[in-house]
Amino acid sequence: MTSWSVEELDRIGGAEELAIAPRRADGSLRRPLPIWVVRVGDDLYVRSWRGPNGRWFRAACASREGHITAGGVDRDVALLDADDQVNDAIDDAYRAKYGRHSGYVEPMIAPPARATTLKLVPRGRDRPFHTGGPHRLAYPSVRADHLRNRGSRSLPARGGPD
Repeated sequence: MTSWSVEELDRIGGAEELAIAPRRADGSLRRPLPIWVVRVGDDLYVRSWRGPNGRWFRAACASREGHITAGGVDRDVALLDADDQVNDAIDDAYRAKYGRHSGYVEPMIAPPARATTLKLVPRGRDRPFHTGGPHRLAYPSVRADHLRNRGSRSLPARGGPD
C-alpha cells in the first residue's frame, strides 16, 4: 500500500470535515457523507458518531474500501481497523481538534464510537477511467481482476438505493 505524503496529512488532518464514500460490492461508490477526521502521527482516523449502527460505518466494514475528499485531497483508501492501543491518542486528537463542539466530542470518544475507529490507508494513485456508460467509473486498482474475469470493460448495473 501507499503512504500519505506530508502535504496530504497536513491538508486532510487540518480539514474540519472529510467526505467519505464507502465502496459498494459492485465497485461503485456510495454517496459521500461528511464526518470528522483526526491525525495521530502519520496516520489518519475516522469514527462513527452513531457507533456500529452508523450506515456509512456498516458499509465501510462490508467493503473495507472507499474514497475520501478533504482539504483539497481526493483519494481512494483502504479502511482498516485501528489498533486498540492508539485509541487514547485518537480520543485526545478529537478533544484537541473538535473540543469547541463539546456536545458532539463526548459521543466520539465514548466506547461505542471508539469501537468503530478506522484507519485510512491510501491506495494507489490511480485515476478513474471511463468505462462506457454515463456516470460509470472504474478504479483500476480495485476493478481490474473483476473486469478481466468477466471478459468485459463494463461494470454491473448500479443497485437500488443505499
